[in-house]
Amino acid sequence: MTAADPDSPALIALDWGTSRLRAYLVAGSGDVRERLSADDGIAAVPAGGFPATLRRHVGPWLDRFPAVPVVMAGMVGSRNGWVEAPYLECPVEIDDLGRSFARADLGGGREALIVPGLTCRRPGGAPDVMRGEETKIAGAGVRDGVVLTPGTHSKWAEVAQGRITGFSTFMTGDVYAALKDHTILGMLAQEPPDETGFARGLAAARGAGGLTHLAFSARTLVLMGDLAPVQVGPYLSGLLIGVEIDQGLAMASPGAEITLVAEGVFAASYAAALADRGRTCRVLDPEAVIVAGLLRILDASHR
Repeated sequence: MTAADPDSPALIALDWGTSRLRAYLVAGSGDVRERLSADDGIAAVPAGGFPATLRRHVGPWLDRFPAVPVVMAGMVGSRNGWVEAPYLECPVEIDDLGRSFARADLGGGREALIVPGLTCRRPGGAPDVMRGEETKIAGAGVRDGVVLTPGTHSKWAEVAQGRITGFSTFMTGDVYAALKDHTILGMLAQEPPDETGFARGLAAARGAGGLTHLAFSARTLVLMGDLAPVQVGPYLSGLLIGVEIDQGLAMASPGAEITLVAEGVFAASYAAALADRGRTCRVLDPEAVIVAGLLRILDASHR
């Protein structure tokens, strides 16, 4: 094999978040040759432990392919990560991400490149930030539209003529976990969940009074016999996602095409919520867009 061979390894890619580390050995064609996933997110790495943690997981790749670049995205570039990468202020050309890498020393004269995060501030509003999602946006290939990345902290990013012009964060996953695990609402929920509660939650999200008022309906509906305990979890999920969808659509450009980067239950839930609001979306696999994004950003760094 030669360096020009599309089947040769071209990138050691890492999506290193707070709770998970995901790594990919990527060929020049963009195909993933090997992959691994571990619970060694940055929250689990002791002080000074990033080089050893990286080597424990991808050391064989580093040894087999000493000339292949290592590029990382996610919370590994945060203030609590390995090396703090800068925040680029929107609007940002997607290819500019490849011109602002932070660098982490791997030893032996080798270094890893860390993708910068993004920040924006809406008129009259507080600043917003992202780390990791910018790489998914780069890999999604959207020139104009909205890229939606659901999760613990969902992001709605607007792209116009290949520039990320702004974005908004919704703490949907965090709030769902808090309501389920730390409030009386969670005490009402029973298993196995009855997913018919999700559609009821979506409908309830249209109500007046704001989220904290609407959330209490999960309790009152159960007390009055209008909601089964097995519907509580899906009801809360539908309520929170419905509120996010309504606010996200209200903040986005009217009629913008939506690209949803998600898989499994997230993809199904968000696509159903958008359809309930009369909107369609294109669904992309998160692994595919992370890998494509890191390849694109690395390529941009050479131009």
